[in-house]
Amino acid sequence: MAAPLLDAVRASIARAARTAGREADEITIVAISKTHGADDIVPLLAAGQRDFGENRIQEAAAKWPALRERWPGIKLHFVGRLQSNKAEEAVLLCDAVHSIDRPSLVEALARGQDKADRRPSCFVQVNIGDEPQKAGCLISDLPALLGLARTAGLDVSGLMCLPPEGLEPAPYFALLAKLGRDNGVAGLSMGMSGDFETAVKIGATHVRVGTALFGAREA
Repeated sequence: MAAPLLDAVRASIARAARTAGREADEITIVAISKTHGADDIVPLLAAGQRDFGENRIQEAAAKWPALRERWPGIKLHFVGRLQSNKAEEAVLLCDAVHSIDRPSLVEALARGQDKADRRPSCFVQVNIGDEPQKAGCLISDLPALLGLARTAGLDVSGLMCLPPEGLEPAPYFALLAKLGRDNGVAGLSMGMSGDFETAVKIGATHVRVGTALFGAREA
């Protein structure tokens, strides 16, 4: 089942990219493997998928070291809210962190990098809909947070957002793309299973896809 689902997502991305005058290989599919065990992940690895996303450090640490021993080339992306006291572990385990949203986390990641001598790619999460219940820095705080991250030596690769649920995502993706241009940031981590084609058309470089690859989770 995994290979056909992956093929379908790749085909959808290719169509969306063509519509936007882009190449499909400009877009990284991050398979959101949170809550899924090795039995679910291995078929995707066998089908050629190498980028995976987790939202809990403890869960990621429990399942990925063994998979990495068997499957070379895996890149692990952390996509959940990261506690500052888990920053060092994230630096050791992950190749990218998509949820940098506050100065204390920037400082913790910088300390972790210095200790581990390792620099994961970093995406600053923007609270694109100004929703109080969501993580992410305010748009007005973005330039200062990016400046702090760069000064601290983080590898600032892009921006990330989660549009408000139930609303048309395109305007929010377009706003993130503009913020990226305005702040000299090329990467855009935006788009999930229900809206990744829209995100690709607007400039996403990373789409975070779970249900479309693994199937719907049990309620």
